[in-house]
Amino acid sequence: MSNKISIELDRKIAPINHDIFGGFAEHLGRCIYGGIYEPDSPLAGKDGLRKDVLEALKRLNMPVMRYPGGNFVSGYRWRDAVGPKAERKARMELAWHDLEPNTFGTNEFVDFCRKINSEPYMAVNCGDGDMRDARDWLEYCNGTKDTHLVKLRKEHGYDAPHNIKFWSIGNEVDGPWQIGMKTPEEYARAYAEYAKVMKWTDPSIKLLAAAVSLWDKNWVERVQLLMEHANYFKPFTGNRDLIDYIAIHWYVGNDDRRGFANDDFASYMAISERFEDHISSTEGIIRAMSSALKLERDIPIAVDEWNVWYRVHNEGKLEEIYNLEDALVVAMHFNSFIRHAKTVKMANIAQIVNVIAPIYTKPDGMFLQTTFHPFEVYSKTCGSTALDVHWSGDTFSAEGKNGNRSLNGLRTLDVSATLDEAKKQLAVYIVNRTEDKASDVTINLQDGKFKGSGKQYIVNGSDVKAVNSFEQPDNVVTRESSISASGSSFSASLEPHSFTALVFDLA
Repeated sequence: MSNKISIELDRKIAPINHDIFGGFAEHLGRCIYGGIYEPDSPLAGKDGLRKDVLEALKRLNMPVMRYPGGNFVSGYRWRDAVGPKAERKARMELAWHDLEPNTFGTNEFVDFCRKINSEPYMAVNCGDGDMRDARDWLEYCNGTKDTHLVKLRKEHGYDAPHNIKFWSIGNEVDGPWQIGMKTPEEYARAYAEYAKVMKWTDPSIKLLAAAVSLWDKNWVERVQLLMEHANYFKPFTGNRDLIDYIAIHWYVGNDDRRGFANDDFASYMAISERFEDHISSTEGIIRAMSSALKLERDIPIAVDEWNVWYRVHNEGKLEEIYNLEDALVVAMHFNSFIRHAKTVKMANIAQIVNVIAPIYTKPDGMFLQTTFHPFEVYSKTCGSTALDVHWSGDTFSAEGKNGNRSLNGLRTLDVSATLDEAKKQLAVYIVNRTEDKASDVTINLQDGKFKGSGKQYIVNGSDVKAVNSFEQPDNVVTRESSISASGSSFSASLEPHSFTALVFDLA
């Protein structure tokens, strides 16, 4: 069977929020110290930030950056990490069982974000912290009145407010691994009270509710109670919306702990069904509750922690080395976010350097992991509008293992498409989920014409287990070339186990 992709340029899903290309930096392993910030490295600037890491992150063009956790934030004391570094307090950190020197904190993070053109996104402590500490942190960052906390920020060298837009109340509060885990009712109450006082402090901020990470039997109740409690308090907060995003987390991997797969390529490629299910079911409960509560606006989804992670858990370092099949799974995530553009308005890959990350460093060098390359292609080429694409063709099956169900009739190609009306460009993203053979595909425009020119980006390697390293940094890379397309049809042969982005100029 031949593979066909049919595209109607007027069949639009929704505008794409480029915050889906966000990142996440946690005080964990070598993400901050030895990754972003390494004053002793010959590659660091005067501010201690790694210049090579900054340049690599600029290539990913991440519009928003989450910080400081993660599990870390549930025991975090923000005041320990501001002011003169000689006076900062080192703390025993319980989430990852490490010593936190606090030499990198709020202001250093904001400076880092400004250097890579990323919007800071802060998570407040809803574990062993309290709402007073959360609103104080917000006032320190965004306050403009002549208060003690604003004066303190100015003493620390920052006269102008940071104007941090995004704030999450807690992290993975449904997880038993979390400091201060909360039942659905406990978190719904805590969230509403935190949100109330934070919106009173700065009405302009956007708040994210840390809804689901465990995906246990209680997750539906968690979303339901969050929305109920927030809606109850709305009339008492100047009619301000208390939930601006519902945040969900997941990790996947090619083993029986993280999804369908157990070192089986076909099953690993079928893992796209897992995050499709997470997004679709979350959309459903939000829609149902919005109807029940008679809400006048949509509440979007933020997948503010997601990634491939399964091989390593070495003393909290989590330094995954990714292979080609992991890169294909990252590409399938972006296809899913694009297909759900109506609801998914933010996503943050966890994390950005060394710790389950697309960038891996040592003091005098770095290499780009396989997962870096599809991320860069999407971020670089993604248009402004998601298109509702129809595709058909070859299928494959995934064997059910370790309690997971068997899946049959899955389309071999995983596809999304975007339109940039200003540039008159169509981008088609295709993951070919075959291990050993090429797949022929024909793209048909149901309206409009190809102009004749375009670009092709292919991420591939010698086999699905190919990895990059300091010694061999280019085993998996992006190959860019020009393509020619005219009329209303374009045909190509897609390499086995590959991600391909086709960017066409439109007449």
